[in-house]
Amino acid sequence: MRHQITDSDAFQMLASIAAKLKGHYVREGPDDPWAGSPFGWIRALPSRQVGKIGEQLVEGLCKAMGLDVKSSEDSEADLIIAGRRVEVKFSTLWESGHYKFQQIRDQNYEFVVCLGVSPFDVHCWVISKDLLRQYVIGHTPQHTGKRGTDTFWLSFKATSPPEWLEACGGRLAKACEIMREWQAKR
Repeated sequence: MRHQITDSDAFQMLASIAAKLKGHYVREGPDDPWAGSPFGWIRALPSRQVGKIGEQLVEGLCKAMGLDVKSSEDSEADLIIAGRRVEVKFSTLWESGHYKFQQIRDQNYEFVVCLGVSPFDVHCWVISKDLLRQYVIGHTPQHTGKRGTDTFWLSFKATSPPEWLEACGGRLAKACEIMREWQAKR
């Protein structure tokens, strides 16, 4: 006669299997490059929340620098920074060592701020729409088929961004200086 499996037994079996599988998917302790990172918690959130957090980080940074910043009144841009319409794209460092700035569209903004966070480093690029049209929009579709006609992405190894991005920042302080110049020109 077979033993009847209780809910508790089934739970314990499934929990044991999950614990064995976890090691294949999640790195913890000394194996986790994000352990102790001030940004590690962001990676566990849904992508929609991650994008919002990216906007809030850029907005908070701009306020801390004394820049005029407010939310855009329409969905064509995220923020108005020193009078400039800005779309914010945010990426945490992928295991491959790449940043992937996704869902770039040809909308009503002047610049895209690409904020990339690594466990203990931050990179940022302030990219004009003209440059995006030259290298990204219309060139690097995020999806294939009909879905690929209006969304694009910018993906590159964090340690070796494309040469055309050099004047757009890279180091967070350099990107901050670009935005501070906007304020000075007002």
